[in-house]
Amino acid sequence: MADHVRDLASVRDATERLLTAAAKLNNDSVAEPSLLPGWTRGHALAHLARNADALVNVFEGRRMYASGEARDTDIERDAPRPLDIQLTDVRESAARFQEAGAAPADWTRTVELRNGVTDSASYLPFRRWAEVELHHVDLGIEYELEDLPAEFVEREIDFLAERFAGHPEVPPTTITDGPRAWSTGSEAAEPEITVTGPAPELLGWLAGRRDGAGLDVSGGALPALPPL
Repeated sequence: MADHVRDLASVRDATERLLTAAAKLNNDSVAEPSLLPGWTRGHALAHLARNADALVNVFEGRRMYASGEARDTDIERDAPRPLDIQLTDVRESAARFQEAGAAPADWTRTVELRNGVTDSASYLPFRRWAEVELHHVDLGIEYELEDLPAEFVEREIDFLAERFAGHPEVPPTTITDGPRAWSTGSEAAEPEITVTGPAPELLGWLAGRRDGAGLDVSGGALPALPPL
């Protein structure tokens, strides 16, 4: 079981870093493209706010989102807002998330996320931490994958390697930064691919934030990963 108390503290710290950095934007720059195709910085900020509220729903036993369409509609609605409103929304929704996480709960219970995905309640704070850290990078405001906390990088690689484990479209693959190694992909009996590189580069590839050009690959081509 994850250490949800420690992860809630990490979420709080990551949110403060993001808010401090985003406060240097202005109404024009928040409307500019983010590093995510098709999304402005306003889309990323709106998503962060609505994701916090969605995870509160999960904490409290409700559906994460009313529907996929409702999720997308809310993000599109909120994306064009002025910077001050965006930041207030991110801050206030983050506070609601922290309050829900501090309430007495059975952290061993299974909860349901989007698209029928289930997980232990104890992992919800880490999932939120990932949202905040990766979308901070996506804002394109001088916060890179190399700036992410080392603990987060290792745990997110763990998470993503497990997510792709057994996937029929991903060949058997070993991922390594030298001292550490992860296995992922299908379990088919075929030559294994090894992908080597710095942990931030590995995370960037696994999370769809980099194309893998900074990685070394042996045993075959760099696997094409399904979208997250």
